[in-house]
Amino acid sequence: MRVCIVGAGYVGLVTGLGLADIGHHVTCVDRDQARVDLINSGEPPFYEEGVAEQLRTHGGERLRAISSVAHGVLDADLTMLAVGTPFDGEQISLRQIEQASRDVGAALAEKDAYHVVVVKSTVVPGTTESVVVPILEEVSNKRAGRDFGVGMNPEFLREGNAVADFMKPDRIVLGAIDQRTQDVMAELYKPFSDAEVVRTTPKTAEMIKYASNSLLATLISFSNEIANLAAQVGVDAMDVMRGVHLDKRLTPIAEDGSRLWPGILTYLEPGCGFGGSCFPKDVKSLIAFAEQIDSSMPLLRAVIDVNERQPGKMLELLGRHFPDVKGVAVTVLGMAFKPGTDDIRESPSLTVTGELVTRGAEVTVFDPAAHQPVFEVYGDQVRYANTLEDAVADADAILLMTRWPEFLGLPDVLRSQQRQPVVVDGRRLLDKGSAEVYEAIGL
Repeated sequence: MRVCIVGAGYVGLVTGLGLADIGHHVTCVDRDQARVDLINSGEPPFYEEGVAEQLRTHGGERLRAISSVAHGVLDADLTMLAVGTPFDGEQISLRQIEQASRDVGAALAEKDAYHVVVVKSTVVPGTTESVVVPILEEVSNKRAGRDFGVGMNPEFLREGNAVADFMKPDRIVLGAIDQRTQDVMAELYKPFSDAEVVRTTPKTAEMIKYASNSLLATLISFSNEIANLAAQVGVDAMDVMRGVHLDKRLTPIAEDGSRLWPGILTYLEPGCGFGGSCFPKDVKSLIAFAEQIDSSMPLLRAVIDVNERQPGKMLELLGRHFPDVKGVAVTVLGMAFKPGTDDIRESPSLTVTGELVTRGAEVTVFDPAAHQPVFEVYGDQVRYANTLEDAVADADAILLMTRWPEFLGLPDVLRSQQRQPVVVDGRRLLDKGSAEVYEAIGL
């Protein structure tokens, strides 16, 4: 199948490479010519494990990038809209979705063949049918369901694991306005014969995406609220959650007596909060959407409140040893919101680092992938280390903020140096006895 993807950002490019990998011919469209040039030269415009390898394999063969929506649509059987829907504090912005719909609609006006338009961007329930369809019909002067199809196909890509998630999907949600659109979308994903397929309406598909991310965000905030209480009463939250994990509804016991340890358990561990481009935005967007239709979501409001306070716990733990951090050499390990990506959007590290800079600390940061995005935020306000050893050599305190596997080597590095800093573990990555002075969330 020939596929056009409008938006060559994180979701668009990963999706395009995945579709190319299963045999489709993909054209990614982006207005940013520099991004287009990077992709066509075989260079990924962002860091994500596996993307560079796929781009080397399929770039110029089954995947190309251009800047013209019209050319992309006219040469395709199906078009995906994978543009950004940022949250402005009150609601998600549909400006890019609306513009992409106009551009695609204009191309449809010049196209004789039946074409399917699929919304891949995360949008609140009702957007596909109440915003995208009317624009496509008006601009193309054609009728949805007769001249072209419209669907909604949410993505479930975890940053840091996105390539693997696309290639081995746990579900494929196909929301469509009619059966014909459903069938075309199903054909697109036919190679994933083992994946569960949910055929539904666009509005339900949109809601599934928000419900999925809201559940995971809720689990994280629940774990952190329990962790904070456990620490206050002198209990290690890791021991608490270990006991919780052994509930056989969470870790089923197989017939041979062994336990299954689902990945969802990683959301039931103490930490310094969630970040990224999805969880904070999606939960806040759903709350705002509910308010617009005279509903309320007090539980999700609490999820956000807990999460926004959680980075402050790292500063509280540091404050036990340095009530005044002015002039204190503090190393922040990990700026990306999670390992495997260079995405620092809504990262707890930004809150912590910004506060340390404001209070006059001498801040060093180290992240295996996110050096450039961090530099764009802080410039020369912080020092940038290129290795773990360099990052911690002169530190008075170390704040471990991201679960990069490289940081597992911290205890060995500290043992090799005379200077022993305070270690504050915001991800419970290290053993309690791994540092001379060790503090941690939930301990």
